Amino acid sequence: MTPLCAASVSSMRPFDGIDKLYFAMSEFIDALPTCGREGILRCHPDLAGRHAKTNELTAESKQEQAKAGLGNLTEQEASIIDSLNQSYRAKFGFPFVICARENKKDAIISGLKRRVENDKETELRTGIQEVKKIMLLRLKDLMEDRESKL
Repeated sequence: MTPLCAASVSSMRPFDGIDKLYFAMSEFIDALPTCGREGILRCHPDLAGRHAKTNELTAESKQEQAKAGLGNLTEQEASIIDSLNQSYRAKFGFPFVICARENKKDAIISGLKRRVENDKETELRTGIQEVKKIMLLRLKDLMEDRESKL
């Protein structure tokens, strides 16, 4: 989730639970113009991309990509993902976003192959839905972490 989303709804605190916070953040994203939603997508790293290779991912992204099997790709799988990521970004102007926690590497590769064929509006809508899935899971993690420390 981007700091922009969190900052945008911070004045609405306190929230009556994670669902209300998630709803507020989702409404903020949905109200953004096309360029703003594209900007949200551009905040995400390429899956198994440069940031992963140079160990620059956030702890959350690193863990999610590893659990999806992206941390132990074969040379062929890495080459396929790199090529598809480049094609996708060149076509749409933002990276391919998929909720890695809900997918494994084979599903991610299949998704990339399938979604690179979509039109830009479909990918913008699909990418934002994936961002929202990631956002909800990470919000839940934060709450679980907080509750475990109480």
